[in-house]
Amino acid sequence: MNGSNALVLAIPSKGRLQEKSNAFFAGHGFAIHQPRGERTYRGTIADLPEAEVAFLSAGEIAGQLAAGNVHLGVTGRDLVEETIDDWAARVELVTPLGFGFADVVVAVPEAWVDVETMADLDDVAADFRRRHGRRLKVATKYFNLTRRFFSGHGVADYLIVESLGATEGTPASGAADLIVDITTTGSTLKANGLKVLADGVILKSEAHLVGSLVAPWSDEARAALDAFAAKIGTGKAAAGFEALAKKLTRKRD
Repeated sequence: MNGSNALVLAIPSKGRLQEKSNAFFAGHGFAIHQPRGERTYRGTIADLPEAEVAFLSAGEIAGQLAAGNVHLGVTGRDLVEETIDDWAARVELVTPLGFGFADVVVAVPEAWVDVETMADLDDVAADFRRRHGRRLKVATKYFNLTRRFFSGHGVADYLIVESLGATEGTPASGAADLIVDITTTGSTLKANGLKVLADGVILKSEAHLVGSLVAPWSDEARAALDAFAAKIGTGKAAAGFEALAKKLTRKRD
């Protein structure tokens, strides 16, 4: 039944995230097929005609869930919280998937020996402006996560610099004083002379199955959701599927 009433499941279009997403669904009895190979951006799910697959970048998936153009998607929690305004009202984090682990962190130069916490950073920010006549520059791609986290720690005297490339290299190049970036092992940060603040982990992220609360959920799409819930929604995942179903029912009523 691929068509306007079908549930649309968005998964990453390439790389390890696509491989692991395919393996996750196949492991629960939902084999994903790309009929014309890797160059096509639509696919099907074996034995589930009420659903179709859209292959998108992880960043696009978060936006499409928020816009209601897809019903379910695999994307990182960091992208959900960074790119979707009022995300808790627009999407439901159904369940973590056990891959795509990474932390969003605040990292400063190792040479800043007296800066170990966000409180220390606040002190440095105030002193830095007095000494140098400018605010601390923070290089990042995570504008919203950075602003919320810094605000929560009372740090206000800084300037965000958009990072378009290798964020970890910006302090050494002089483009920024510190960074907010994503890391898995911390080895790249260390190689660039950076350290994570003791209380500087903004978010521990991993890939999640995410449901849209604003998509048009037809009877066919709800049937496909029930099919996913029956096989995937066991153990800890059950609560996430139940929460999504309840919220969708309230919206319909």
